[in-house]
Amino acid sequence: MYKRFLTQIEDVGRYFYFVGNVVKGVVRKPVRFALFLEEIEHLGVNSIMVIFLAGLAIGMIFALQMVSLLQPFQAEIGVGAAVAVALGREFAPIITILMLIAKNGSAMAAELGTMRVTEQIDALESMSVDPVHYLVLPRVIASILTFPALTILANVVGVIGAYFISTGLYGIDSASYMDYMFNVLKPKDIVIGLIKAAIMGFIVATICCYYGINTKQGAKGVGDSATKAVVSSSVSILIADYILATIMMTLFAKW
Repeated sequence: MYKRFLTQIEDVGRYFYFVGNVVKGVVRKPVRFALFLEEIEHLGVNSIMVIFLAGLAIGMIFALQMVSLLQPFQAEIGVGAAVAVALGREFAPIITILMLIAKNGSAMAAELGTMRVTEQIDALESMSVDPVHYLVLPRVIASILTFPALTILANVVGVIGAYFISTGLYGIDSASYMDYMFNVLKPKDIVIGLIKAAIMGFIVATICCYYGINTKQGAKGVGDSATKAVVSSSVSILIADYILATIMMTLFAKW
C-alpha cells in the first residue's frame, strides 16, 4: 500500500513536470499554425453535433423537472431563468467537458499511445523534434479555444430546448418567460461557465496527452492509458469545478 501510494505521488509529480514543459512550449518557435487549425477542426468542429444533442437534452430535461417543482407555487415563469443560470454556471461546461472527454480525450490518449508503442515518438526525438511541442501543444491550445466555444453552443441549445418545453408543452406565456429570464440572467453567469470551460479544457488535454505520451507495454498499454486518461480527467474536472465555483462566486459576488 505504501509503495503504491509513493508511485501515485511520483506520477502526480511527473504530470506537473509535463505541464511545465507544455507551458514553456507556448513561447517556443516554430509556431505550427497548420497543426493548431487541424486540431481545432478535429476537437471543435467535429464535436458540434454531439454537444448540440447533449445540450438540447439537458435543457429539455431540466425544464421538465423545474416545471414540476415550481407548478405547486404557480411560479412556472421562473423556469427559463433557472435553466439559463444553471446551464451558464454549471451544467453547460460540465456536460460539454464530459462529452468531450469521452469523444476526444480518449482519442488523444490512444493516438499518442499508439505513436509511442510504434516508436513514432522516438523517431521524432531522434530528429531533434520535441514531441511535447509538436504533438501535445496544438491539442492543448485547441482544447482551451474550442471547449468554451462548444459550451456557448450547449448554453444556447439548452435554453432553446427549455423554451419549447415550457411554452409548447406547458403553455407558459412566452413573453413573460423571456422577460423574466433576461432580467435574472447576468453576464457573469455566462462568463463563469466560459472560464471554467477554458481551464478544464487545459486540464483534460494535458492529462490525456500525459497518459498517452507515457504509454508502455504495447497494445495493452494503449488501452490502459486511454482508460486512465478518461477516469483521471473526469474526476479531476469534478474536483476542479468545485474549487473554481468557490473562487468564481467570491470574485464575481459584487458584479
